[in-house]
Amino acid sequence: MAEHTFDLVVLGGGSGGYAAALRAAELGRSVALIEKDKVGGTCLHRGCIPTKALLHAAEVADTARDASAIGIRATLDGIDPDGVRAYREGIVAKKYKGLAGLIKARGITVVSGTGALEAGPAVRVGDDLYRATDVVLATGSHTRTLPGLEIGGRVLTSEEALELAEVPSRVVIIGGGVIGVEFASIWHSFGAEVTIVEALDRLVPGEDPALSKALERAFRRKGIAAKTGVRFSEVRQTSDSVTVTLEDGTSLDADYALVAVGRGPATAGAGFEAAGVGLDRGFVVTDERLRTSVPHVWAVGDIVAGLQLAHRGFQQGIFVAEQIAGLDPVVVPDAVIPRITYCSPEVASVGLTEPQAVATHGADNVVSYEYNLAGNGRSEILGTSGIVKAVRLKDGPLIGLHLIGDRVGELITEGQLAVAWEAHPEDIAPYVHAHPTQSEAIGEAFLALAGKPLHTL
Repeated sequence: MAEHTFDLVVLGGGSGGYAAALRAAELGRSVALIEKDKVGGTCLHRGCIPTKALLHAAEVADTARDASAIGIRATLDGIDPDGVRAYREGIVAKKYKGLAGLIKARGITVVSGTGALEAGPAVRVGDDLYRATDVVLATGSHTRTLPGLEIGGRVLTSEEALELAEVPSRVVIIGGGVIGVEFASIWHSFGAEVTIVEALDRLVPGEDPALSKALERAFRRKGIAAKTGVRFSEVRQTSDSVTVTLEDGTSLDADYALVAVGRGPATAGAGFEAAGVGLDRGFVVTDERLRTSVPHVWAVGDIVAGLQLAHRGFQQGIFVAEQIAGLDPVVVPDAVIPRITYCSPEVASVGLTEPQAVATHGADNVVSYEYNLAGNGRSEILGTSGIVKAVRLKDGPLIGLHLIGDRVGELITEGQLAVAWEAHPEDIAPYVHAHPTQSEAIGEAFLALAGKPLHTL
């Protein structure tokens, strides 16, 4: 057995882990980064990047299919699964190479293997022990399933769905959250018949109800079916098909069923509890500065209860590295972290939904406004519909911004700045948005909340 000593050991090389390692190295610490697979984690290899590559391919397919509507003669001859796979894998490989090179350039020691936390603090990998002044836990998340729903064969998770060598003719998606609606967009654009089953009463149930309704309308127009407010009862499969039976007795036949019911914290078997780290429903318990119950042991990313987003992991990794280095980084609460669902149309939001705002502040203290993208020139050119919904406190700051429409994910940073800085619409309404851009729609919403709408009555 060999022992190795570093200033910092990071267990997990995903978004939060590698961000902590990079920032700590930048601050002069010696760092070991332990990863059982490849640095970049789920986001780079099986999540954010590959799925968004597929969504772009789906957008290109739709553009070709609908080109005649804008006077362009083009046809869609079909989808080449091998070509799409090569495109997706090329994107991932390029980003992985860049990340690996950056980690090497920063002098970070990458340890390949499965690590387990021990007292010290330290992390054991096989017969080797990696001791450090501080340890950051960043083991990420795994795909969830439901009782009675066994994964395998024609019942897929998002990871198996990414690797499909065919475009299915019919798909049932169990779960209408982020993963479910993104794959619904992909497969529908590739030519599949798609049905989403969501146990709650609306799609993307974590978002403002106005966005859910708008997304459901858009999906209906496309031909994507959604059954909400009903649970699955049973899933049966044969060698060439799968049948999903719902609690209301409806049976749905398909080539594949995708289980998209969220992700759970990957903390089991990593020695956390044995080393004294507190867990709650599998999540690591931390204070607001991401300290665990064990001194000098920190946790970041999906294993910390809250939003499971790569950019939240990045921010937390940077935060912890700076905290360890003796700096005083600012705590960024989940409420001001932007959320994006990359289906078509996109959904993007930050801050409180209107129901959350009413529950927190009372109905008499909350004011909201919806601006329809039908009034936005750039959106009309792009052929997208949707809304911008802004929520403020009466005579107070903006507390939520909610968008739906193609490409609106690129706009949400402005909303984050406004919500995080507790800006009043009256203060930010005078700021100029270039014309013609979709960002003008946000400006129109701010103008309306400030009592001086321009392009609306």
